[in-house]
Amino acid sequence: MRLDSNTCFHAIASRDPRFDGRFFTGVTTTGIYCRPICPARTPRRSNVEFFACAAAAEEAGFRPCLRCRPDAAPGSPAWIGTGTTIRRALRSIEAGALDGRPVAALATSLGVGERHLRRLFQEELGASPLAVALTRRVHFARKLVEETDLSMIDVALASGFGSVRAFNETFRRTFARAPRELRRGSGVASRGTVQGSLVLSLPHEEPYALAPLLAFLGKRAIPGIETVTATSYRRTFQIDGKAGELEVRARDRSLELELPAWTTPHLLGIVARVRRIFDLDADSVKIDEHLARDEALGPLVRQRPGLRVPGAWDGFELSVRAILGQQVSVQAATTLAGRLVARFGDERDGLRLFPSRESVARAPLEEIGLPRARASAIRGLAASTLTFEEPDLEERLLELDGIGPWTASYVSLRMGEPDAFPAGDAALVRVFGKNALARVEHLRPWRGYAALHAWSRP
Repeated sequence: MRLDSNTCFHAIASRDPRFDGRFFTGVTTTGIYCRPICPARTPRRSNVEFFACAAAAEEAGFRPCLRCRPDAAPGSPAWIGTGTTIRRALRSIEAGALDGRPVAALATSLGVGERHLRRLFQEELGASPLAVALTRRVHFARKLVEETDLSMIDVALASGFGSVRAFNETFRRTFARAPRELRRGSGVASRGTVQGSLVLSLPHEEPYALAPLLAFLGKRAIPGIETVTATSYRRTFQIDGKAGELEVRARDRSLELELPAWTTPHLLGIVARVRRIFDLDADSVKIDEHLARDEALGPLVRQRPGLRVPGAWDGFELSVRAILGQQVSVQAATTLAGRLVARFGDERDGLRLFPSRESVARAPLEEIGLPRARASAIRGLAASTLTFEEPDLEERLLELDGIGPWTASYVSLRMGEPDAFPAGDAALVRVFGKNALARVEHLRPWRGYAALHAWSRP
């Protein structure tokens, strides 16, 4: 991204929140980098440099400000404004694509060469893929240091570092202090565990419309797997053959995530999934302003500022649920999902789990009341090689028998593609007309949020 330094300086001088997360400011006299909304005194124009992402600022030798916490900013500009390859690469890195895997593997999954991917990152972000991944790890590590009483060994493992030594060196280089020094100064370490559970705070930027998101998830909650209330979301999950249950609760300007203590080595990936479910990285102000210009959407946006796209814990689970919902009501699909779990799901450690792909691939799904064609489509999905992290997920889904444009777009949307738009949906046609896809072309790259506003309409 090519940053306009004059615009950036005016933004930090006014502390306009609409620029939060779109760039970062490095102050050469202090060696610190900040968000545009940092409450610190505005530096001189001659003493600042601007960066497209936190990783680029850190590669240039700046360390993060402890007042405005750059790691808590909304998604970087690469998340919203640069090319598709960069955006999808960032999403894959956030999901852990470079945790123990080389950049070459990430490039292959994106359908580009490693050299080309590295060049794109340097041109668009000013930082390498590994630098972005390292920044993600070290900021997550700081969160664990400040908010939990986990041992430093557990913090290192949970944040994706291969050794405590690498963790300590990176931490010192980034924050100019040792992890234990930061913990002593935080004063909140004892809040991190509750009777064998791990509790983390997941901050979000305002506006944040949690009630419609929980209502959406509640109507589609899979019986036996998910439980949704007006203020919380609970679900079972499985990692490395062990079952657990997590809960997300509403708090002031944040969400509180509670997990079993044994999940510590897997925290980075779990938090990424939860952030996707609750769409915590969206820039609501920018999205709302963009959508509100539309005559039909304007009143809906003003009624529900900060509306987010409900994500999903697992792509396979979501896709099965979407196929179950083809040509039936939401309530009927939920009933079928409950039957699927009760008949073919696993029970482990006293918890009910969504059935594995292997179980579904050979299951007689017709026994739960599914038409033969829909049962065959689900078995075909289970037997496919889809990982649901593919950059062309929507197109790959359309290659499978029994999956049409609506299902493919819906799954892509809830797996984190903000521009996906299930054009044939009846509710969208009522709001945007029969030629809905052409009608919302000017709403790119956030057509998915337009769909949510239409679905949330009374």
